[in-house]
Amino acid sequence: MHGARLNPVTMNPTIPSPDHTAPQGAALDRLVIRRPDDWHVHLRDDAMLRGVATHTARQFARAIVMPNLAPPVTTVAAAAAYRARIIAAVDPALGFTPLMTCYLTDHSDADEIERGFAEQVFTACKLYPAHATTNSAHGVSDVGAISAVLARIERIGMPLLLHGEVTDPAIDIFDREAVFIERIYARIQADFPGLRTVFEHITTQDAVDFVASSGPLIAATITPHHLRINRNAMFEGGIRPHFYCLPVAKRERHRLALRRAATSGSPKFFLGTDSAPHIIAAKEAACGCAGIFNAPFAIESYAATFEEEGALDRLEGFASHFGPQFYGLPLNEQRIVLERSAAVVPATVNVGDAGNLVPFHADERLGWAFAGIAPAG
Repeated sequence: MHGARLNPVTMNPTIPSPDHTAPQGAALDRLVIRRPDDWHVHLRDDAMLRGVATHTARQFARAIVMPNLAPPVTTVAAAAAYRARIIAAVDPALGFTPLMTCYLTDHSDADEIERGFAEQVFTACKLYPAHATTNSAHGVSDVGAISAVLARIERIGMPLLLHGEVTDPAIDIFDREAVFIERIYARIQADFPGLRTVFEHITTQDAVDFVASSGPLIAATITPHHLRINRNAMFEGGIRPHFYCLPVAKRERHRLALRRAATSGSPKFFLGTDSAPHIIAAKEAACGCAGIFNAPFAIESYAATFEEEGALDRLEGFASHFGPQFYGLPLNEQRIVLERSAAVVPATVNVGDAGNLVPFHADERLGWAFAGIAPAG
C-alpha cells in the first residue's frame, strides 16, 4: 500500500496525512466525480427505512435494494409497494431511484419474474442460499430446484445477484465463500453460460480470482468494510459485534486482494456497500445480528482506501461507471464533491423511531468529507 500505516491488531490502515500525493490532474483538496450508485444495500422497512434511507440517497443516485424483508419480496406487487415506501421516505430533491430485486425461493414463478422485469419493477433477481444470512430462511435450498427460473432470466437478460456462501454447517465459516464457488457458482456458470451474474460483497482472494478469470458476464461488488478490516477486528480487546457481518471478514491476505481488485481499474469490480442496519440492542445481544451500517460515510470510506492505494484517479470508475455499464444503465449526469477535510464519524447515529445505530468507522476521522452534489453546469 502507499502511504498507509497499519494498526498492529486489526491491520486496518490509518488515514495518510493531508499532504498525500493527489492523482495527476486532480486538486489536492477537492475531488469531483460523477455521482455514484450503490449496487447492494439493505434499507429495511417501516421505521428503520424512514431513518436510514436518506443516508444512502444523499450520496448515491441509485441503489440496488435487497429484498430480504419479512416476508421477502417475491412478487411484482410486493416490489412495487416496497419501492413506493422507499420513495416516500426520501426527499424528492435528492433525486434518488431505488432499483428493486426479486427474492428467489424454491418455488419462484418464472412468469411473475419476467413480467416484473418487463414492467421495469424488478431490476434483478437475488439468490440467497437458505439460512445464509438475515431473513434468508425462505432462500434457495437447491439450485437445481430453480433451473427453469435461471433459464428464463438468462433468456431475458436479467441479472442474477448471488450471496456467495454455502450453508453446510460442516464447512468452516471462513471457507464458505470458496466452497460456494466450487459447489454452486461454477455449476451455475457451466449450466447457464449466458447468465449475467454479480458475486456480491466478495471477501476472498478465491472470489477475486474467480471473477477476474471469468468472462464479461460475471462481475462482483466490494464493500467499504471488507476493504478496511480483516477478521481480527471482531476480536480486538474482546468481542466486537459491530464488526460482525456476513460474509465475515477474512484473513489479511484476502483483504489485500480485495483492495487490489477494487483499485485495479477492472470494470468487473464495482461499488456495493452492503450497508445493513441493526439497532444497537440487536447487535449487542447473546445472538447478535450480522450487518455493518456503513451508509452515512460510505463514499468517504472508499475514498480513504483508494487514496491509500494511490488510486484516487480510479475511484470514479469503481463508484460511478462500472456498475451502470454492467447493468446496461446510463451513467449519472450529476457530480458529487469530496473535500479534503476531517470527516468525524460519530459514535452512534440516531435514526428516529428505530433507535440508535453504530456506524462503520465510529469515533474515527476520515480524510475526505462528502460536500454534496455539485451545482449543475
